[in-house]
Amino acid sequence: MSGPSVTVTVTYNNEKHNIQVVAQQGNGEPTLQDMALLIEQVTGVPLAFQKLIYKGKSLKEMEQPLSALGVKNGCRVMLIGKKNSPEEEAELKKLRDLEKSVEKIADQLVGVNEELAGIQKTLPETFRDCRLKRKGLVKKVQAFLAQCDTVERSIGQETDKLKSKNLALAE
Repeated sequence: MSGPSVTVTVTYNNEKHNIQVVAQQGNGEPTLQDMALLIEQVTGVPLAFQKLIYKGKSLKEMEQPLSALGVKNGCRVMLIGKKNSPEEEAELKKLRDLEKSVEKIADQLVGVNEELAGIQKTLPETFRDCRLKRKGLVKKVQAFLAQCDTVERSIGQETDKLKSKNLALAE
């Protein structure tokens, strides 16, 4: 490594990361930006969403050397921030709510299936209208399940897109 370095402990979400910050530009002192970029690599929190706290104060001057901000070897810095943009967090919340709704519907579907199976066992062969009605209900349930499969594929595709985006951001 060329130039001076500073080793700090970054705390984020109850995790501690020991990082060694070196200057990215020439042989000068490491700057806050150098540290923030390294923190982004280690935690996955993008630079734009980071809030770095040292000794109760927010560190903001990205071009300042760490020594000018009082950050030296062995210091502890706290990171506050999210890995996703506020827009993506809003979409994730919608997806979590949708997931709860889907789970509720799945539970209801299990109940309907059990009820249909119970009716099927008790229907005499002579109850023709009841058997036709049950058959119609089974077809409706099967159509609903086909719709569920379509929704599940769509959710899977969106999840894969999000995972690939997050992997690209992490790299």
